[in-house]
Amino acid sequence: MRPNNPLTSERAVCLWIATFPLRCERFRRPELERRPVVLVSPTDLRRVWQVGDVARRAGVSAGMTVSQAIGLCPALAVLEPDPVYYDEQFTHLLDALETVSPVVEPVELGRAYVGVDGVERLYGDPSGQLTAVANAVARRPALGHANWHAVARLGWGRGKFTAWVAATRARPGSPMIIPDDGFRAFLATQPVAVLPVGVETHRRLRRLGLTTLAHVARLPEVALVSQFGKEGQTAWRFANGLQHDPVVGHRRPEPIVLTLQLPVPVADRAMLLHAWRMLTARALQHPRRSGWRVRALRARAILEHGASWLTEITLKDPTAVAEHIVDPLAAKLDQSPPTGAATQLVVEFTTFTPGTQELHLFAQHAASAARAGRQRALRTAAQEIRTRFRRPLLHHVIEIQPWSRIPERRYALIDYEP
Repeated sequence: MRPNNPLTSERAVCLWIATFPLRCERFRRPELERRPVVLVSPTDLRRVWQVGDVARRAGVSAGMTVSQAIGLCPALAVLEPDPVYYDEQFTHLLDALETVSPVVEPVELGRAYVGVDGVERLYGDPSGQLTAVANAVARRPALGHANWHAVARLGWGRGKFTAWVAATRARPGSPMIIPDDGFRAFLATQPVAVLPVGVETHRRLRRLGLTTLAHVARLPEVALVSQFGKEGQTAWRFANGLQHDPVVGHRRPEPIVLTLQLPVPVADRAMLLHAWRMLTARALQHPRRSGWRVRALRARAILEHGASWLTEITLKDPTAVAEHIVDPLAAKLDQSPPTGAATQLVVEFTTFTPGTQELHLFAQHAASAARAGRQRALRTAAQEIRTRFRRPLLHHVIEIQPWSRIPERRYALIDYEP
């Protein structure tokens, strides 16, 4: 269900869409485009999470209370979050990126990396690779009315860090390319705020008068390590262009998803937990789960009035016991309960680890289901290759004259038709 050796790529394209959830709401409701609008936090409905441009010009900022924001901007439109919808839109974006390269690494909502090592024969130089990414996002039919192409920022560089900084400096429709022989000069001019270190380290660097990466690069590594520890070493290596984190492709497994439609809206915690316990038990009985333990899952709830609730759980110890899954879910419900009554519940097992040897003895259904999934994936890949190159490039080796001493007569190649 998961690859042992994920694909990696040193050259990267970073796609970044700032305030992705808020833009999802604007694409879904075009009437909000010219209005001052904010999105409240999924974990605290009294706090502003993301701010639109019009509201920002009125003085509204992320982190302030909703009452403070309305005081600054009385015409403010306050939106409740819909994390399930945002997750679906981001999944569509990842699907679009995977048509360009199989090495795609999502980071957060609205930001993902595409590995481009080895795609030169398909798309040409970095400019052609960026065009391929932009076109894939623009023509993806599953994105509905969301015009991500008009707001996405793209950057090309060696390693994820350089590509990310390039994307932050690019403009929508004008991607930025940082060539291999110029990335050090480019990084030297960037502010220390781009370094992947903690807020306190950023503050201390600025207090010491280190405002750009060039200032950090001039210092001895040992001096930064003595002051900031591991983060000092990280900052020094990135500032000197010595660290190039590769893009690591993450094959998304075929999840096990079960849905429960509630007859009436439910807001009581005990009833919700009981329903999720039943749903989890049913999901554990799925044939494809046999012989595997659950490592990570998602729990979703569709709420009244179009809102939603979403939580992701990674289990410390993989399990096939329902109670060991429901207990962390109960803790999540206590920390951040749904903001309304639920009309539909969904449990989704996303990551698995092999079970014990005894469990594998009874995994016949899981093995056959896995083979069927591989066959579907192979059929889809063959169709995409035939469509892209207008001729079949996959072949099947068949035995013709195994007794012949001439190797060319023993076997033949025929077009592969899965």
